[in-house]
Amino acid sequence: MYYFIVNPNSRSGAGRNIWNMLRSELAVRKITYKAYLTEYVGHATKLAHEISTKGTVEEPAYLITVGGDGTIHEVLTGIQDFDSVIFGYIPTGSGNDFCRGMGLLQDPLKALNCVLRKERIQSMDVPYININNRHHRFGISMGIGYDASVCQEVLASPAKKILNRLGLGKLIYLAVALKQLIFVNPTPMTLYLDGGRRRTYKKVYFTAVMNQKYEGGGFMFCPKAKSNDGILDVIVVEGMSKAKVLCCLPTAFFGRHIHFKGVHIMRCKSIEINSAIPLAIHKDGESGGIRSEISVSVEKKALKVIMPVL
Repeated sequence: MYYFIVNPNSRSGAGRNIWNMLRSELAVRKITYKAYLTEYVGHATKLAHEISTKGTVEEPAYLITVGGDGTIHEVLTGIQDFDSVIFGYIPTGSGNDFCRGMGLLQDPLKALNCVLRKERIQSMDVPYININNRHHRFGISMGIGYDASVCQEVLASPAKKILNRLGLGKLIYLAVALKQLIFVNPTPMTLYLDGGRRRTYKKVYFTAVMNQKYEGGGFMFCPKAKSNDGILDVIVVEGMSKAKVLCCLPTAFFGRHIHFKGVHIMRCKSIEINSAIPLAIHKDGESGGIRSEISVSVEKKALKVIMPVL
């Protein structure tokens, strides 16, 4: 059975129109399915939990997410048992970093066809963090500091909806990133990798823990990241002048930022991040509040994902 979790508000409401198109295609092809439209923040988590209880190891439920990168975070967080589901994704958001990182199809109709054919299944690591005693998973990345502050301001900005409707959603990220860079104060951070290795930095702009290569609408922050190697890739940007950060960021679209002094890339299975002061955090681009300590690990079980045929 196919179970669709649909975020109709993704891409400022375009998600509903895309779903209507997909629903028509499902009717033409006489596909049996159930669909659930999210109604509030966190609803996809509740729905994913309920759906995942319907599947078994022998007959897993096909759990298909129709939404943006933030919807993926909610769905992953809700899944009760990875063995009981097979995950599919049809993008309707504006960032599409999950598609880039996984090599998924970005055209919704082509993505639907891929899901229905289900000819290739691949395992994907699922990292998680704990916030206020709650387990939060993510598929792309989590960050603390400057990148998370940008995400939080963009989410609260009314300009995002307007620009998304015009197909110019990335402009709001650029504008907020430039504004935030003017006012950001680099902060001391200490990282503990795999419970032992310690890294201390005095003036950190941000630290991101990556499951995929990309975040923020196409920044290739960790060019060698793989989502099925059981390893977290970490980037720390520190010790630069703001002018140098401004020059460095555009090169991250091509993965060239790694050659700048002050950009550190490391790999681990778990990490604890301690900031001298509380900072904004994000998970898959969604706000995670303000915190000074965060730990990230990888779930023991991998998630099975429907992939395009090579």
